[in-house]
Parts: sequence; C-alpha cells; structure tokens
Amino acid sequence: MSKGTPDRVPDDGLTTAQRRHRPALIVNTGPGKGKSTAAFGTALRGWHQGWSIGVFQFVKSGRWRSGEQAAFEALDRVHRETGAGGPVRWHTLGAGLTWTRAGSDRAAQAEAASGTWAEVRDALAAQAHTLYLLDEFTYPLTWGWLDLDEVIATLATRPGVQHVIVTGRNAPQPLLDIATTVTEMTKLKHPFDDGQKGQAGIEW
Repeated sequence: MSKGTPDRVPDDGLTTAQRRHRPALIVNTGPGKGKSTAAFGTALRGWHQGWSIGVFQFVKSGRWRSGEQAAFEALDRVHRETGAGGPVRWHTLGAGLTWTRAGSDRAAQAEAASGTWAEVRDALAAQAHTLYLLDEFTYPLTWGWLDLDEVIATLATRPGVQHVIVTGRNAPQPLLDIATTVTEMTKLKHPFDDGQKGQAGIEW
C-alpha cells in the first residue's frame, strides 16, 4: 500500500492534497538499531522527488566517513550532472563519538553541536532545503548542550513546507509532542550483546 488509507479523516476542512503537503516532523528514537538507517531511507525517497536534502550529523566526527555519506555524495553528483533527483548537502561537524570514546572533549563536542544547530536554524529560516536529517540530534538535547525550548520553538514555527527527521535515543517529550510521526525502535536482539563489534556494510 504505497500511499495508505487513514483509519479516520478529521473534519478540519482540509483537502487530501492539503494534508499531503503539510510539513512532517519525524522522530526515530528508542534503544534499537535502525534509527538512522530508516531516516536515510526516507531521504532517498525525498531525493527521488527532487527535494533538496540537508544532512546534519551532531555527534559523528568529520573523520568518520559512512556508507550513507558516500552514497548521498554520489547522488548529489548525479543530480548536478544529469538533473535527476535533488541536491544533497552533508554537514558533519561533530567532534567525535563522545559517549564511547575515552578522553573525548565534551566541551568541544558541545561547541560543535551548537555550531551545527546554528547552521540548521539559519537554513530553516532561509528555507534552504525540503528535507533536513538531524542525525543523533537527541543527544545534544538530552545532555543539555542546546536550549531545548529554543529548539522546539524553532522546529514548531519553521516556515513553508520543510520536513525534518530527528534520530537518536531518549528523545525528549517536548520533541515528541510536536512531532507528526514518532517511531520507537525496540531492541530484541543484537550482536553487540555477544561482544561483537560493528560490521562494515551493516553499521556503517
């Protein structure tokens, strides 16, 4: 079922087309695997629609080159060379994987997250992209690195039709309250539990 049929149609005076063109705020949270993977899958759909895609990674270092980044950079080249799809801009300003790396500089990480959020805020005000993927954005929110009230106000009042996807564990309740879609990934089983490290092509 590609477009789906809702169980209930509200009596709000909006047409089907008007509802389909409302801005989405999607939150992928929970302890299970697949939050970012699902977000990038949605971004692929947006690229196919010709949308401008902005990817903002809040924790991963610029030295961490993922398969998703390589793929979306290739798609951006396809767009520039053939006109297919849409443009992609990739921002990786995080200082590193601070919750797993001993000796990571939390102050530097907080400063980087603040700078990345400032870029998102400016891009939203300028309506620079159609889809924003804020990868691992819940962490600077739950760690107190960003002003949660300011973030919520900015996302809730963003102009135009700009879709936003947020990933990360423990999404704060105010973010869930303004989201249009919330999915919680629940872990039932994972190789990490048996001491296995991440696998190329599976985790990155």
